[in-house]
Amino acid sequence: MRRALGLLRVLAQHQEEGIDLQGVMNATGLERSTAHRLLSCLLEEQFAERDRGSRRYRLGVDSMQLGFAALRRTPLLDALRPFAQKLARLSGDTVFLVIRQGDYALCLLREAGSFPVKVFTIDQGERRLLGVGAGGLALLAGLPDEEIAALHGRHAAAYAQAGLGLAALLKTARKTRAAGYSEIVDTITPGVSGVGVAFPVSELTSVAFSFGAISSRLDAARRKEMGALLRAECMAWAADYLGR
Repeated sequence: MRRALGLLRVLAQHQEEGIDLQGVMNATGLERSTAHRLLSCLLEEQFAERDRGSRRYRLGVDSMQLGFAALRRTPLLDALRPFAQKLARLSGDTVFLVIRQGDYALCLLREAGSFPVKVFTIDQGERRLLGVGAGGLALLAGLPDEEIAALHGRHAAAYAQAGLGLAALLKTARKTRAAGYSEIVDTITPGVSGVGVAFPVSELTSVAFSFGAISSRLDAARRKEMGALLRAECMAWAADYLGR
């Protein structure tokens, strides 16, 4: 059972590009016969799938279904909800929580702050390409440049529509890494800006919180202030959560 769960984690880590049998053996330390037997079982139960052309393995539809079902209500989400409400109180702005879902950032929570002008650029349950919103950009920055380039190649037209060529996407990712938080200004909705921070909640999974506000409220000075505040709060929360 433990070996099968470890194998599912490996498949999840290679979900976009897939992983072949030799790669599974290298990542898990399993012998060929054992790795093949476990993969065959996962295939039969639809917890894994194999591309006929490349013969690479990925998570199957039943693994995905379990993951999506778990996102609807989990102890993690229950723990993050009051934290989102705290962030909304601290900032007065709209707070968004997103998680990576393949090439996309899926919105799990949205909390409105006290500022009279509300920013609702994405609804709970909606998703955007990684790098388009502040939270998605924070998640994107955690990927190596070559993975960002591959992601951009898969969705070049959609990124172009958002005004994000590959060079611009890489530049914003590097800037985010250097600052410790992401910034967007007028990239989704004219007159709306945001800052975001990604942090781990498990060995495999990171989430990102972001603040969204009208650009006149979230100018460069306040973006710096709120980015630092968001980073400090998120890192403290993650350290407490992972240290339990």
